[in-house]
Amino acid sequence: MVQFDDSFSNKRVAHLRVREEERSVQATAPQLGFPYIDLTAETIEPDAMSVVKESEAKTALLAAFKLKQKNIEVAVKNPNLPAAQKLIQKLIDQKYNLTVHMCSTASLKHAWKRYADVKDTTAEIKGVFTIGTEETLDLMAQIKERDDIKKILKVINTKNNSRRISDTLSLIFAGSIALKASDIHIEPEENSVRLRYRLDGVLHDIADLDSYMHARIMSRLKLLSGMTLNVKAEAQDGRFTFTLEEREVEVRSSIIPGAAGESIVMRLLDPSVASYSMDKIELNEHIEKVLREQLKRPNGLIITTGPTGSGKTTALYAFLREVNEEGKKIITIENPVEYKLDGVMHTQTDASYTFAQGLRAILRQDPDVIMVGEIRDREVAETAIHAAQTGHLVFSTLHTNNAVAGFTRLIDLGVSTQVLGTSINMIIGQRLVRLLCKECKQAYPASLNELKAIKMIMSDHPFPIEITEEVTLYKSKGCALCGNTGFKGRSGVFEGVLMDVAVEEVILRDPREHSITEAAKPQKIPTMLQDGIGKVLSGQTSISELKRVIEFPRELNFLDEPEVIISETKKSPEISDEDFSKHVV
Repeated sequence: MVQFDDSFSNKRVAHLRVREEERSVQATAPQLGFPYIDLTAETIEPDAMSVVKESEAKTALLAAFKLKQKNIEVAVKNPNLPAAQKLIQKLIDQKYNLTVHMCSTASLKHAWKRYADVKDTTAEIKGVFTIGTEETLDLMAQIKERDDIKKILKVINTKNNSRRISDTLSLIFAGSIALKASDIHIEPEENSVRLRYRLDGVLHDIADLDSYMHARIMSRLKLLSGMTLNVKAEAQDGRFTFTLEEREVEVRSSIIPGAAGESIVMRLLDPSVASYSMDKIELNEHIEKVLREQLKRPNGLIITTGPTGSGKTTALYAFLREVNEEGKKIITIENPVEYKLDGVMHTQTDASYTFAQGLRAILRQDPDVIMVGEIRDREVAETAIHAAQTGHLVFSTLHTNNAVAGFTRLIDLGVSTQVLGTSINMIIGQRLVRLLCKECKQAYPASLNELKAIKMIMSDHPFPIEITEEVTLYKSKGCALCGNTGFKGRSGVFEGVLMDVAVEEVILRDPREHSITEAAKPQKIPTMLQDGIGKVLSGQTSISELKRVIEFPRELNFLDEPEVIISETKKSPEISDEDFSKHVV
């Protein structure tokens, strides 16, 4: 029997049908009021695909192909299809601004192929981590505590090499978000690579990664961060973003070379910090009253001080929100710009645009309020002080141990003591303490040493608190809710020094820290230690946690000593004359 090969003719007929549908859609779209699009000629963005589930897209004959913030472009085969209309309404309800196109079946099939890329979590675009939303949300749902990451990592390690890298990166970021980490540390050691998260200000070991994956993970993260891939003997900095549902997470990365290889630290910038207000930073009532008065002033310099990770940036953004109102021009100069506020102009320094240059340029922009990310040298300090003296309200930060040290630090930078009094409004000192988990914290009676220390600290409090002989304190225990750390969340402890006549006089005469402290006592602002003890007495934190972040005075060293319990000496029973005579031989 003669057999005919009709495969060619079948392909030809199929091709003609595709072409016919394409022409039909192209003609119909404008009649229905929609623009026509051929998705085979477009770049299909994986982050746009991630917005719509694959099952929903195929049911509605729809494909999302372009996304910029909340503006999304979709293509549909039939805009009158009920499933398509339902999905479009769902996107509108999610606050997306939609642009709807019409396309052919061939276009949709071409776009749907990209769902495989979304699931594989590729990183093709420098500066943007394309992360599969469904997959990441699924991982986050599985991660309740640190050990869960180890269990999932064991499963990932059974996959092929290309999938292992992508899935490991997805797990690292999913875990950091689920556990609310502020930083991710990947540190190579001789036989393994250590993954650590900073949770509530404290580093925790999470898992060990295979050494052979280290180079591949570093290459991927370097590419994302915009770093030079073949440079391994120098420090590099970069940043990238990834989107998770409606949340855009910015990651600031830093790499340094080490003996066992390059180490990377990634700071996750929480966008919710930009919405922090004065009440959210939990100032005590005494310093809050003073600070609000200073924020109402039209000019002067307000400085927050503390080490890295003490909440200085969060406080500055709360101050910016407080003064951000119609009629004021607010400009910031930062390195890098960490968060964005509506109504505020953010600028960023680079190699050719320093803080000092930027600050001088900002002064020509007619600002009312200026925020300088950090005072690092004499030039920046003097320019900030000049701005404060010429009708501008200026916010900035300094790295010092306490508020009083801010004055001496400025003097060390070369600022004249003559100008400090006319430029500075207030210097604030702050730290972040971990809050005890409300579900598992344990109450206990204060020991004699703890009671003695509390009385000594609070005896000098400007608004004395009565301390009884029986004080209940709390300590950490650990449960599933807090990841067995005993702590959940953080709060600030603050102090401040106003520039008044007494402080200005002592700065001119004897600018030593203890002299400024004595001069500031009549201002009646509690110290960080007193503020912290107040949180200890209210059961928010523990003495051991307070000691972790604040240096206690030497006279309180007895807190580290074991309790000395003096038992009563037993008295010998009295012997009567009669008893004595019985034993006489």
